[in-house]
Amino acid sequence: MPLPRNAKMLSTKQPRAGKAGPAAENAKPEKEENCQAKRSPSSPQGGPKKRSAFGDITNAHKNQVMAGKKEAVKVAPHKAQRALGVAKNNEINLKKSMKKTPPTEAPAEAKEDPVPEALVPAQVPEVEDIDKEQLGDPYANAEYAKEIFEYMRGREEKFVLPNYMEKQTDISRDMRAILVDWMVEVQENFELNHETLYLAVKLVDHYLVEVVSMRDKLQLIGSTAILIASKFEERCPPCVDDFLYICDDAYKREELIAMEMSILSTLKFDINIPIPYRFLRRFAKCARATMETLTLARFLCEMTLQEYDYARESPSKLAASCLLLALIMKNLGGWTPTLEYYSGYRSQDLHPLVKRLNFLLTYQPHDKLKAVRTKYSHRVFFEVAKVTPMDMLKLEETLKSC
Repeated sequence: MPLPRNAKMLSTKQPRAGKAGPAAENAKPEKEENCQAKRSPSSPQGGPKKRSAFGDITNAHKNQVMAGKKEAVKVAPHKAQRALGVAKNNEINLKKSMKKTPPTEAPAEAKEDPVPEALVPAQVPEVEDIDKEQLGDPYANAEYAKEIFEYMRGREEKFVLPNYMEKQTDISRDMRAILVDWMVEVQENFELNHETLYLAVKLVDHYLVEVVSMRDKLQLIGSTAILIASKFEERCPPCVDDFLYICDDAYKREELIAMEMSILSTLKFDINIPIPYRFLRRFAKCARATMETLTLARFLCEMTLQEYDYARESPSKLAASCLLLALIMKNLGGWTPTLEYYSGYRSQDLHPLVKRLNFLLTYQPHDKLKAVRTKYSHRVFFEVAKVTPMDMLKLEETLKSC
């Protein structure tokens, strides 16, 4: 009966068909690896290397585990043992480091050390932002105030006056002082701004640097300079007839207009010249000075207009020195960090000029020219012209302590 034997043979050989299982299992991972390669095209070096430490974001690694259980069973224990060994070593090292670190902590001692605190600049918190109160005022331009005055400080170098009196044959320093004294009276009669007066004097000086003039034309130059400065500074400048009248009709209209053209063309229409009065108001704001203190500083600054020796001083430095002398005369202290920050001058930089200003106030070289002193002797200006000058020795001692 061969048929039953064959049946048995078949039945006995069927379990052996399981030998072909490894080949089939090897074939499946190839397909799954192809699928895995398609799922992770972003990594040119093979995505599973980056995912093995943190787990497989896709499910490709699970397919490998299901396909090769024997390999996973063999490899996983070794990886687990290594991971446990590394974890134990890390814990041991961490405990050792925790035991060693507390006695050797230096940052806590560094905080208690007063030396780093001394190295921190102490002037930074003392500097006051003087423009923050006017940020809401569109007419104050507080956002640009600091940059505007830095720009004017830079322009001072362009308008440095040389000693032009050396080439003027018919004009002297005394004649210039008489002209400026008359210009102060014109400014007061027309009720012009102080900026107009200062700018007009600057226009006269810079014009005489370039042009040699005769004394009979000096008043024409002064009146025309006030006319130009009025157009630059005033809302409603006086007309030409007003200046002809104030000159007692000594000049004709054509002469005044011709002189205006000559001054503007000579200066190349660049008449935005830095003046001390603008810096003085800015620095007085930094010092929170009262109107009386500011008026005293204005009196000192306006006294220098007649003096040729002060014409070549830097406008910002002259303004700072006038304010410092006024603060000392009023016993209001010295130069603060805020003033040093916004002015750019230290107190020591101003001491020589402060002494000269006090000497000018004490001795008054031009006694006959009283326009400035008469002006500031009025109650409107707090009669600051009647203030007694400081003693030179006392001023010297005060400046040393500033």
